[in-house]
Amino acid sequence: MEVRDYINILRRRWLSVLIVTLTALAGASLITLTMTPKYTATTRLFFAVAGGESVSDLAQGSSFTAKQMTSYAEVATSPKVLDPVIRELALPTTSAHLAESVEATVPSDTVILEVAATSEDPQQAAKIANAVGAELARVAQALSPERQDGSDAVRATTLALAQVPDTGSSPSIPRNLGVGLVLGLLLGLGMAVLRQVLDTKIRSEQDVRTLTNSPILGVVAFDQEVPRHPVILRDEPLAAPSEAVRRLRTNLQFIDVANRPKSIVISSSVPAEGKSTIALNLAVSLADTGARIILVDADLRRPSMAEYVGIEGNVGLTTVLIGRADVEDLVQPLGTTTLDLLPAGQIPPNPSELLGSPAMAGLLDRLTASYDMVLLDSPPLLPVTDAAVLTKMAGGALVVVGADRIHRAQLQETLGALETAGADVLGIVINKIDRREAGTYSYESGYAPTTKDRSSPTAHARRRWEWDQPAVPAGPQVRRERVAARAQ
Repeated sequence: MEVRDYINILRRRWLSVLIVTLTALAGASLITLTMTPKYTATTRLFFAVAGGESVSDLAQGSSFTAKQMTSYAEVATSPKVLDPVIRELALPTTSAHLAESVEATVPSDTVILEVAATSEDPQQAAKIANAVGAELARVAQALSPERQDGSDAVRATTLALAQVPDTGSSPSIPRNLGVGLVLGLLLGLGMAVLRQVLDTKIRSEQDVRTLTNSPILGVVAFDQEVPRHPVILRDEPLAAPSEAVRRLRTNLQFIDVANRPKSIVISSSVPAEGKSTIALNLAVSLADTGARIILVDADLRRPSMAEYVGIEGNVGLTTVLIGRADVEDLVQPLGTTTLDLLPAGQIPPNPSELLGSPAMAGLLDRLTASYDMVLLDSPPLLPVTDAAVLTKMAGGALVVVGADRIHRAQLQETLGALETAGADVLGIVINKIDRREAGTYSYESGYAPTTKDRSSPTAHARRRWEWDQPAVPAGPQVRRERVAARAQ
């Protein structure tokens, strides 16, 4: 992973990193508050050799003392020093336990030894430090070699007695909070990276590009208003999702210019990826260019187009396929646009057989001869085989990928099913992507409408899709009259 990948992970999962960091910081604060305060008192001893008879003797003695300072520090925490201190102060402990609260250090390049004692009682800490210092001085003199005259070669002098501390030495609030903050950040970042590595959901364009060489024709950002207003090109024509659909239309028009397909199946891997709203808005967008478009609701299991646009859907594709009506009688023009809709009709017991029947192949041939583009909204590919059957007859397939809805393995299985069916995958449409991933493509600074403009009655009237035709199937004569009126 590159630095940019880590930055993207942090940008995408900053909230979880923040939560983990704050949790660790709160834990460090709680631990700090529950810890018993401890106090540390320190006494200082100066070690020197007894007076020599010459300068050379003094130099040798000083060198000897300096070399022994580390040994004296070790002696300070030995039972030889601590046992007498325990007896003197009547401490209810052992030398091994007391050694854990006593520390002897030697400042660099000195013959000074500092003895620090820590206790929950500040007065007890001072008493222990002074007692250890006094006993260490006695033991050090006893351990040093005697001079010729019988006097001690090393003399330990107390420079400063330990004073009763006013403030506690632990817990250290700044240190504990700092450690909690650092650990929280590291843990949060580690968990974010781990989640990214283990995450198999498709969330970005890069995730799709690693799975297929098919072009990504469109990236549509998530819009929470789509379930209530599925025709976003009518309700919010200048919003970012509407512009994304127009870019999808433009990219689709540049695919295989010499052999441009006239029929396209629009499907997805699983339900709830937004394939139907993509199909509907793409059809509206293509019709805006003046092309004659027909949108066929070929989802014979969960049809939704009639409900989305508010038309009659009890008769439609299934009625045509079983031979009870002619397609010209059931196609419904949508307003004054060049977009027609063929609803799904009644839900049949055998959708796959109907969609793969010769009647469907013949119907598709008739529609492609009469329209500039035929769009077929089909069921998802993984739960049922309807879409795979339908793609054998169509000129290509658009696969809608719902970001944060499916896993990489599911998309691979979908593309594999289309390849097995011999379908031509025209491209991928990433839908419901996080706006942070999709980016911002809309004009600002006076070009995009303000919130006030979008909610005003005038703006609403401009963008409203006028359904000026009856929402019932038209007869042959009415159908011919409408076609003639639109051609004028």
